[in-house]
Amino acid sequence: MPAKPRVLITRAVFEEVLDRLRVVFDVVTNAADEPWSHATLIERLQGCDAVFVTTGERIDAALLDACPQLRAVCSMAVGYNNIDLPACTARGVLVSNAPDVLTETTADLGFALMMAAARRLSESERWLRRGEWNRWAVDQFCGQDVHGATLGVLGMGRIGQAIARRGALGFGMEVIYLNRSRLAPELEVPLGARWVSKLELLRESDHLVLVLPYTPANHHQIGAAELAQMKPTATLTNVARGGIVDDAALVTALHSGVIAAAGLDVYEGEPALHPGLLELPNVVLTPHIGSASRPTRLAMAQLAADNLIAALAGGKPPTALNPEVLGDTP
Repeated sequence: MPAKPRVLITRAVFEEVLDRLRVVFDVVTNAADEPWSHATLIERLQGCDAVFVTTGERIDAALLDACPQLRAVCSMAVGYNNIDLPACTARGVLVSNAPDVLTETTADLGFALMMAAARRLSESERWLRRGEWNRWAVDQFCGQDVHGATLGVLGMGRIGQAIARRGALGFGMEVIYLNRSRLAPELEVPLGARWVSKLELLRESDHLVLVLPYTPANHHQIGAAELAQMKPTATLTNVARGGIVDDAALVTALHSGVIAAAGLDVYEGEPALHPGLLELPNVVLTPHIGSASRPTRLAMAQLAADNLIAALAGGKPPTALNPEVLGDTP
């Protein structure tokens, strides 16, 4: 009887997913759920046919060359800037991600961060918990309205559209957006969304939400110059990727009142973050939990498992990023 293909699961995942994979594979797990160094990951991958990754494991040319048996890289995340896709394609390694299943949950978190920043929820809660609430005042923790305000969306993909839908249909917001290409009328018209230039987006948004993928071209899309174009009453929310915002510039802008507040789920160099963010009262911080509901995380892991099973069975993974490896066109 031929040996089962060996797969490495780089972080702890749901037992029901592991049980499903163990039926067809020799599964090597990271039961301690400890992030591995690049060297340790290469060591653990020796003899493995595929790897199941999250967002923290770097899959680059050096790793691929050190692991020539590797046939597939399956990520349970939608973003894949940790994976060198051209290097994988050049070596015939199939790569897949997990889009769609996390759209609505991430949009929920993005909208929650935006509202929390606008209405100063974290700041007022900390004040209350410190025991400082002893009277009412007319200007106490006055923030910015969300209903009827202008929502700006930078990156109008699936998640951006879901956030825009919440704003337009749930809160009567005017939606403006910037995307690489304009949405089709059937998507744009129901939202009343308007495609604008970057300068218009910055100047007109009451609440600007970032939902664009991280690429070298998108590095520091929002820096000091961009923040200076925003309204002093505006909020900035980032549920995309760290590095899209210049965190040091954002700290300065929040400290000096260039913008009113921010809601952040992602950071440059995470899990480390700029220490100045921790000192600011007008920023809401969450630890990269955009997709963190159990149903959604389970669906992400199951989709990664679907991709893994298909890849090693010689089929086409449902969400392959480089299907040309199989002789197909993207």
